[in-house]
Amino acid sequence: MYAQIVFPLPFRNSFTYKVPPEFKEQVQVGVRVVVSFGRRILTGFVIGVSETTKLEGKIKPIQDVLDEQPIFNLESLKFYEWLAEYYLSSLGEALRYSVPYGTEVESKRTIVADTKFCDQLYNEEKKKTSVKAKLLNYFADNETARISTVQRNVGKKNIYSQLRSLEKAGAISILNQISQAKVRAKKLKFVKLAVPAEELSKHFPELEKSSPKQVVILLELVSNKAEDYQLSLLLKKTKTHQASINSLVQKGLVTVFDKEVDRVFIETYQEKIKKFELTETQNDVIDKITDSIIKKEFKSFLLHGVTGSGKTQVYIELTKKTLSQNQTVIILVPEISLTPQITSRFYNNFGDKITVLHSRMSLGERYDSWRGIIAGKYSVVIGPRSALFAPLKNIGLIVIDEEHDGSYKQFENIPRYHARDAGLVKATLEKCPILLGSATPSIESMFNAKNNKHTLLELKERVDDAKLPRIRLVDVSAERKQKRMESIFSKTLLEAISERLKKNEGVILLQNRRGFATQIYCEDCGEIEMCPDCSVSMVHHISKNILKCHYCGIIKKVPKACSNCGSIALKFFGTGTQRVEDELEYFFPEINIERVDSDSVSRKGALGLILNRFRNNEIDMLVGTQIVAKGLDFSHVTLVGVISAETTLWLPDFRADERTFQLLTQVSGRAGRSKVPGEVIIQTENPKHFVLQKVYENNYNDFYEKELQLRKKGEYPPFTRTCLIESKDEKEANARGAVEQFYKFLTKYGRGLIITPPAPAIIERIKNQYRYQILVKSKREFDTSGKILRKAVLESFIEFNQKSRFRNVRLTIDIDPQSIV
Repeated sequence: MYAQIVFPLPFRNSFTYKVPPEFKEQVQVGVRVVVSFGRRILTGFVIGVSETTKLEGKIKPIQDVLDEQPIFNLESLKFYEWLAEYYLSSLGEALRYSVPYGTEVESKRTIVADTKFCDQLYNEEKKKTSVKAKLLNYFADNETARISTVQRNVGKKNIYSQLRSLEKAGAISILNQISQAKVRAKKLKFVKLAVPAEELSKHFPELEKSSPKQVVILLELVSNKAEDYQLSLLLKKTKTHQASINSLVQKGLVTVFDKEVDRVFIETYQEKIKKFELTETQNDVIDKITDSIIKKEFKSFLLHGVTGSGKTQVYIELTKKTLSQNQTVIILVPEISLTPQITSRFYNNFGDKITVLHSRMSLGERYDSWRGIIAGKYSVVIGPRSALFAPLKNIGLIVIDEEHDGSYKQFENIPRYHARDAGLVKATLEKCPILLGSATPSIESMFNAKNNKHTLLELKERVDDAKLPRIRLVDVSAERKQKRMESIFSKTLLEAISERLKKNEGVILLQNRRGFATQIYCEDCGEIEMCPDCSVSMVHHISKNILKCHYCGIIKKVPKACSNCGSIALKFFGTGTQRVEDELEYFFPEINIERVDSDSVSRKGALGLILNRFRNNEIDMLVGTQIVAKGLDFSHVTLVGVISAETTLWLPDFRADERTFQLLTQVSGRAGRSKVPGEVIIQTENPKHFVLQKVYENNYNDFYEKELQLRKKGEYPPFTRTCLIESKDEKEANARGAVEQFYKFLTKYGRGLIITPPAPAIIERIKNQYRYQILVKSKREFDTSGKILRKAVLESFIEFNQKSRFRNVRLTIDIDPQSIV
């Protein structure tokens, strides 16, 4: 018996391994196995099993099987095959998303060096700039190192032949060390009675004389209705010690055993269950989608509902309908910021049928949730984009809330999928309906709805007789001339805040930048304090009095003088959330203000605790980045203020206008979610800009039509398919050379495509890596599915890897990029 196995590596073919007799019952499509791959030990995915093979010679055996139950079957494998084909990755790389991080077994190669001998060889080496000399110089100072660390330090990936020659010379030894899975099932010690409770009475007289503490333990075990008692809790409650338990075990009265326990993520945000009376429009929406749930047919719906129109309640009612059909549900939310409230509401309705999957959970919590899903313990999974890969069976509904949000796009790992687009394909394969919901649908989704690819459903009114808030645009230039600006605040905004606070109403302020000051500038020489590894300015964080780069995370001390000319005439420019919070405390010293950004809510459960206090009126005002713009639903919030509307508007990106409209509309929707009217004040330098005018009018349809015209003129989605090719290297010449060679291959294969010449990225350097880009477009009328574009890029990539002298430079291919910055 033989198994076809793929690995989470950039190889596009599968590898055949022999199945030993002891594993024949366990090896099947969908399980993970541990095998020898070259000189390494790796975890691979079984994608096929056969009785025979055409391969000749010695075939390596499978060493271990990691899963008792398959993670995927032949049907669900089709989804991962599509993911790999569409986003130009290997199948193994796509299947990596099917398992939680930390569950793989692999070998790590470690180098052990004879430092004195390496130092001697280095001194004998004539050419000190050669790769061999660099390796010897590194090993003269480092006795042990991982190969990846050595590659980074010598600035070259292809060092294996040199390492082998050094190993033959006796300068180094290369060891293969097996690295076990970082996370496993958790087991705890439990205690239970070894004899029936009625038989214990004859032992009590003797025990009361000699060991009264043992009697306390036995009485606690008798009174405990559950048969098993966690040992640590038993000792704590009875105030006894392990010795008493050991003695009872020796007497045969109790048994101690290991038991597997689930690590369950507990959401810190909680709210009471509310009874909702659905509106007629909500019922109509539910009825239309329920029809597809009952028929178990694929159909895509776009729900365009204004903020506060009750979209979450629609999701809850549809989940009830789906569960009644004995089917399961996936609910996707953009990021962790939306999870607390929506999770709390789903738990209130469905209890332990729900599990969450997201990055703020511990490795153990994620692992146990994932295992529970495979075992059929959970019927509803809620989480960000990664929850799309939850191994649910018999999926009856997929919901993608705030479908427009950019965080549904994977920006880091390969393949760089978009959860909304991948969700549509998954729903097609699962033969189930999919619901995309948003108050500000993406241009692409609305375009597809207008062209009958999605069924458009609308919720035009807020629930509970609430009205959309009144929006005011405040021209800060005019306010400045009239001397109505107090630092970063207009008097209009400060007066509105004061008025709302007197009425004990909630206030939310948005400034979509972290930190205190976004630039430190020298007035004498014009120098800006830049990150040493990125082409961006350092941001001042006043809470720790440090400078921090928001791209690579590097931290520096705040300079006392200009690093270029030595002048002490340093000025702090720009406004972040810390500055807004700091200045508000000056204007309103008596109130409680809480900052909500990725710095302040990085600790597990911190956001939920803040929202609990805000709901209970223990916090008067929230100041934050875009986290406060999404999904927050508090009836007492009547004022929303935007410190600077231009934060995202001026970015040189074709989606900048759309993102600005969405962010401002979404944050505006946090106000007036009850019968008390809401108000939104947006401070801007350019109140006549069409995006801000459409936000002011609350006119999505006009914005959509205008933006569509601009996209058509600029040849951007939805009228084109796009792909961004990016090279990265520590040496600028290598990054530029790689992208220029790729461009030559692309012009050879990409006839009919629109290919922009190679150019530095807008942020040219990040994490000490120079970045160069090519943007490729194909018109929809010429290439409806993007197949021609993908084929040209893939063929160019293959030839690049075969012929280019820059093949060691890192190239990333991003199909349907959400940003070109």
